[in-house]
Amino acid sequence: MRFKGLDLNLLVLLDALLEERSVTAAARRLNLSQPATSSALARLRDYFGDELLQQSGRNMLPTAHALSLQPLIREVLGDVERLVAASSGFDPATSDRTFRLVGSDYIFMTLVAPLIASLQIEAPGLRFEISPPDPGIVQRLERGDIDLLLTPRHFVSPNHPAVAIFDEPHVVIGWNENPIFAGELTLEQFLDAPQVAVLFGPTRTLSFAEEQMRALGLQRRIDVIAPTFAAVPWVLPHSSRVAVLQRRLAEVFARTLPLALAPLPFAMPMMEEMAQYHTTRDRDAGLQWLLGRLRDRARVSG
Repeated sequence: MRFKGLDLNLLVLLDALLEERSVTAAARRLNLSQPATSSALARLRDYFGDELLQQSGRNMLPTAHALSLQPLIREVLGDVERLVAASSGFDPATSDRTFRLVGSDYIFMTLVAPLIASLQIEAPGLRFEISPPDPGIVQRLERGDIDLLLTPRHFVSPNHPAVAIFDEPHVVIGWNENPIFAGELTLEQFLDAPQVAVLFGPTRTLSFAEEQMRALGLQRRIDVIAPTFAAVPWVLPHSSRVAVLQRRLAEVFARTLPLALAPLPFAMPMMEEMAQYHTTRDRDAGLQWLLGRLRDRARVSG
């Protein structure tokens, strides 16, 4: 579609080019060939009478004019997205929509997987793409590349809506024959025990629990650093190790592994699990339906 001589599809491509600052990366993101993307950039340059992006070593840098256009393009694309969301209905029984979710293995095991299983009759055609959090998650949310980010409250972006899904306490978990679970677990016993911590990715991002315990100044002996929450319970049986895990996940593993749970011997705030979406999706009927189902499932599994 053209408006005053401009192919409006090119605005999507220009937005990707300004975000990625690379013809190759923009082409990959939009599933286009590199020659087609280069050709489209040439058409954009001709229309705006500006280079828009200039080569600088291995990178492409936006011109001043391109930077002035970027917020206008975002606003236009956001308005279009809101228009589409408001004008399209959603019928879960017939929809074949793909929902793109980002969340940890913990949230997948305790909430998303049970929800997907429960939707087989109500919404048999729905598809789900679930990916783990990564350092670029805020940028992915800003670009609209994901539908929902499922994360603790203190990780959400202040620029987009977020709704509470459930509150989660943490517990201490370990081998059910570990003597420290024979009575009430004390802080001294907890600190003396070798522990398993969860740190994410090459940047060693702290989990909610790790962040809270470090803020409290707890001097712990960390024996094992695990890459995911789901890896933790497997190194606990037949050892004196303990870990701090979300109660729901700990209960899942305690049903199949020889594990015991105990209350934390120190005060730690509840973790508030949130679902965040782009501000342009506030009238997205399908997304609001999914949010409702997530909250319903959280009440069932809580």
